[in-house]
Amino acid sequence: MSDSPADLVITGCIALVHDDQERITFEEDATIVVRDGVIESVTGGPTGGPGIEAADHIDARGQVAMPGLINCHTHAPMVTLRGVAEDVQTDEWFNDYVWPIESNLTEEDVELGARLACAEMIRGGVTTFADHYFSMDAVAAVVAEAGIRAHLGEAFFSSQGPAGREKSLQFALDHRGKSGGRITTALAPHAPYTVDGADLAATAELAREHQLPIHIHASENRDQAEVSLERHGVTPIEVLQQTGILDSDVLIAHGTGILDRDLPVLASAKGRVAVATAPRGYLKFGWPTTTPVRALREIGIDVGLATDGAASNNSLDVWESMALTALIQKSTTRDPRWLTSRQALHHATLQSARAVGLGETIGSLAPGRRADIILVDLAGPHTQPVHDVAATLVHSAHSSDVRTTIVDGRVLMRDRELLTIDVAAVVAEMGERMPALLDRSHGRRIQDYNT
Repeated sequence: MSDSPADLVITGCIALVHDDQERITFEEDATIVVRDGVIESVTGGPTGGPGIEAADHIDARGQVAMPGLINCHTHAPMVTLRGVAEDVQTDEWFNDYVWPIESNLTEEDVELGARLACAEMIRGGVTTFADHYFSMDAVAAVVAEAGIRAHLGEAFFSSQGPAGREKSLQFALDHRGKSGGRITTALAPHAPYTVDGADLAATAELAREHQLPIHIHASENRDQAEVSLERHGVTPIEVLQQTGILDSDVLIAHGTGILDRDLPVLASAKGRVAVATAPRGYLKFGWPTTTPVRALREIGIDVGLATDGAASNNSLDVWESMALTALIQKSTTRDPRWLTSRQALHHATLQSARAVGLGETIGSLAPGRRADIILVDLAGPHTQPVHDVAATLVHSAHSSDVRTTIVDGRVLMRDRELLTIDVAAVVAEMGERMPALLDRSHGRRIQDYNT
């Protein structure tokens, strides 16, 4: 430990930590020391504390310190479309609303949406998000300014021709490691039903050549799996195998259409495979199945928590995703012992970190990890009394209970005050953009959903 003052010391908190078996435990009266953006120590009991010299000190008595939440799959700029397509079927949602509106997108729209989304996520305790969208140079600029961590990919369709794939590659190469390492990147083909086999194979080759991960939608719902089988004789997951996508590290969004025949395919993948689950959207669309979390865990696949975009989910609240994942898994497996609160927290922390390729960097409060930390206040009437801290966090706490959000040791929100984003200014400017963005009279759409 250095003799110089620490950058930040957090004292008096209950710290969520993982033991050497990744089991979640809670350290009472803990002290967390942060230096140069890294957690230097986490100690329990009264041995540390206020006597440690530091540039900044947070007294966190009555609060839980835990790793920042990770939104493993979203389309952050789509907060601009929150509520524009409600109570419709999936094909209507795409073809009649979202894809016509997205044909109007400007870089300014993307930037404003990303800024508002980052504000929402920081206030909800999200310190890292994996984004899959367009005009990602603008998103990267917002990430740099807001201080959050992000895993970014420029989305593309085969309908764009080779230029779409090349743009995705160029973005990934230009931005990986930027913002002091807070930005990591991926290639981002949209999905097997919008990116053909040749493009997927070319993407797989680029991923291997440049050592880049891949972030893709696949088997989003059961209809997609069944249509793929009917048209091509293979599932979307088998398409990923045949085209070499599964030879690289890949993050699969949703996977509610993953079938039993897909499980050995995923288990035998040469790359690291993870799945992001965003259950609120599946409920809204009335999909008959959800991400098969238990089956995926049984074959060693990490399942991270996500929200998808706010156009389908209406919020970027990972707390809600965590609670819904636990409840829906209990319901679909008909087993109240699965998922437990501690298992849900494991998905929210280490599994989500691994899903976005940062399993050795974030996801736990431990020496050497980046100091992405949130402080959660459990003093509210809806969280009292606390008989089980894990259950309280998963089933009683809300995103609004996050008091402080820290990324790389930098405080982005303190006592609910955002320090890096002016929300009122963003909302005012966004309001001026709405008429042009929402106009669908032109009859165009960026793509067709026919699966």
